[in-house]
Amino acid sequence: MKTLKSSFNIKGVGLMSGVEFEVKIKPTDSKGIYFTKGDKKILANLGNVVSADHCVVVANISEGANFKVALIEHFMAACAISGLDGVEMEFPNLPVDMVEVPILDGSSKVWVEKFNEAGFEGESEEVPALKTPVTFQKGKSAVIIMPQEDETKITYAVNFNHPELNNRWVEMNQDVNLNEIVEARTFGYLKDLETFQKMGLSKGVTIDNTVGMTDEGGFTTELRSKYEPNKHKILDIIGDLYLTGINPLKIKANIIVKEAGHALHIEAAKLLKNCF
Repeated sequence: MKTLKSSFNIKGVGLMSGVEFEVKIKPTDSKGIYFTKGDKKILANLGNVVSADHCVVVANISEGANFKVALIEHFMAACAISGLDGVEMEFPNLPVDMVEVPILDGSSKVWVEKFNEAGFEGESEEVPALKTPVTFQKGKSAVIIMPQEDETKITYAVNFNHPELNNRWVEMNQDVNLNEIVEARTFGYLKDLETFQKMGLSKGVTIDNTVGMTDEGGFTTELRSKYEPNKHKILDIIGDLYLTGINPLKIKANIIVKEAGHALHIEAAKLLKNCF
């Protein structure tokens, strides 16, 4: 089992709440990605997902769901990309039931860098071979996961009202552009930001952690790579599929996604879990 060699602390705001959280990332002897606060513990798996609307939220369901962690997907993706089988994120024992994983720069880049600095111990576990294809469709959205002999490849289509992201397909090849996926930041329409903030969401959004799509067809910040928002969708589904407990980058599959989001990713992950 591959885990971290040493612990580290990191501080950052929650994208949704705007509240600052300092968390401690620690090695673990147990397989799985865990979130803890005091004596409360959540295993990041499909059975503990309580929401996938704006982000993925997990809770300690077996203990009454009195501890919830929001926006786990970028951290989960970083764990998958780094090949971590087990790690723990510890929150301070704050008097709140809902906490958030710090958004940092809006991607998985900082997490991966901090993992590398902490070092690794052990070897990534082998994963079972995918036996049958997975198909989940809802309206115009779809996720298709097909077994193949080569390493996992992900092709993702978005269709936003934006000239660069209209019916746009982007592919992830682990040997070519995985780093561009790792550093792809979260995004959204600039015009929606005020509405979301009035709803109590997106309070931690800044120009540094979020790419805004403008009505004029541009972006609020310089992109780190071409079609960065589309690449962020690939990052999201890596994190969401890791909730199966099986690293999606190691299953040797061709994953094709069209106009999906967290909720659809989670439904596809439930089907995927039963195909090994």
